[in-house]
Amino acid sequence: MIGRVSQGGTKPGRPGRSGHVPFSVVSNANEDSSRALTQVQHRAVSELLRVSPVADDLARRFQDAGFSLALVGGSVRDALLGRLGNDLDFTTDARPEAVLKIVRPWADSVWEVGIAFGTVGAQKDGYQIEVTTYRSEAYDRTSRKPEVSYGDSIEEDLVRRDFTVNAMAVALPQKDFIDPHGGLEDLAERVLRTPGTPEESFSDDPLRMLRAARFAAQLDFDVATDVVTAMTEMAGRIEIVSAERVREELNKLLLSANPRTGLALLVDTGLAQQVLPELPALRLESDEHHRHKDVYEHSLTVLEQAIDLEEDGPDLVLRLAALLHDIGKPRTRRFEKDGRVSFHHHEVVGAKMVKKRMAELKYSNEMVKDVSKLVELHLRFHGYGDGEWTDSAVRRYVRDAGPLLERLHKLTRSDCTTRNKRKAAALSRTYDGLEERIAQLQEQEELDAIRPDLDGNEIMETLGVGPGPVIGKAYAFLLELRLEHGPMGHDVAVEKLKKWWAAQT
Repeated sequence: MIGRVSQGGTKPGRPGRSGHVPFSVVSNANEDSSRALTQVQHRAVSELLRVSPVADDLARRFQDAGFSLALVGGSVRDALLGRLGNDLDFTTDARPEAVLKIVRPWADSVWEVGIAFGTVGAQKDGYQIEVTTYRSEAYDRTSRKPEVSYGDSIEEDLVRRDFTVNAMAVALPQKDFIDPHGGLEDLAERVLRTPGTPEESFSDDPLRMLRAARFAAQLDFDVATDVVTAMTEMAGRIEIVSAERVREELNKLLLSANPRTGLALLVDTGLAQQVLPELPALRLESDEHHRHKDVYEHSLTVLEQAIDLEEDGPDLVLRLAALLHDIGKPRTRRFEKDGRVSFHHHEVVGAKMVKKRMAELKYSNEMVKDVSKLVELHLRFHGYGDGEWTDSAVRRYVRDAGPLLERLHKLTRSDCTTRNKRKAAALSRTYDGLEERIAQLQEQEELDAIRPDLDGNEIMETLGVGPGPVIGKAYAFLLELRLEHGPMGHDVAVEKLKKWWAAQT
């Protein structure tokens, strides 16, 4: 199954609303659609009234300069869905240099990062604004960068948009609704289609295939079958897109409310094989003699359970670790003589695979380090259930997790997907016990800042030596004692350090 896919493809010949019409007019819809359209329009009117002071003021300035301005794309879509935020996207017939002349005296701040692609950014009264010149862009098959050419009409601009629900505009300040591709009806039906054919759209910018998966996850929309077919047939085309752009789309998908839908779409169309091949590789074959848990479905469930444990909003590091925690299993799978299937050291192999994949997707070094560390540590807890962990083992667990400890708690708890309620409850109680021991030791010993009982200056004073490699060795010796025995106090630490030093010399 591919998430949720609508049964219809693009509706050929659908007239949409190709002219500029008053925002309240609805046509070309059956009775059920009319009711849905009326609801989304009421939401849009409310949202547009909220942003009107800023939007209308800017539009009048463009009008006075002889140019047009329209709210466009995701901003119109979100207004219709009643979820418009403070990010406003506009389109205009003014070229970027003219946009700068209009916006600079008006905005609180202006930036030109995207000006090569026709976009000027600005901030005004708390709103983040982007104004983009009508344009058309397409990929050269040998280049990772789009070629940008400017257009002269908003209809020309809208036809190059990725999906019909993003190909609507509201001309300002008169607030005429422009919908040449029936986006309003598709929005009411909650379906993703392309303004032209999917093949043309994805040829212009292959990244749109990933956006289809992202919007399916973000908006909980169906994907038209012809769009899914084109994604499947053109999956290899994504290789022309830069790693940075692919990474950003994956991030947006993972940070959505329902990433499983989008990830399943990527896997089933073959796109995941191109951008995150470790994910489809989790769909391990099994037979009646070698039964084991479906690692792919397990990983998606762990991701969902990790999301349920988030406390301060979406956590990309936790979500990546949850999705990728078992990617070492395919490489480590062994069929044992007794019929069992083993995955020895898959957490170590998986951590290395995470580093490689995330580096190829151009993630920051810090994020690569954090996600791979969580993957490496995600099985550590399972040695605790035997009741053999000493205080020393608990200290090492905390030390190794470092600032990732809370995330490790969430990942470990999420990794329990057994349907056996008694087993699940037992695992939960055991981890409760570990967290209680950690809390007790943290209160007693300040575990969050585990350090030897002597600092570098005290080590040099005790040994009567100056700075050098020996101080690092002495520090490591004292740290090991601290982890093994807990706080010793200054005098005991000095005594043990002197004994260690005598053995060295």
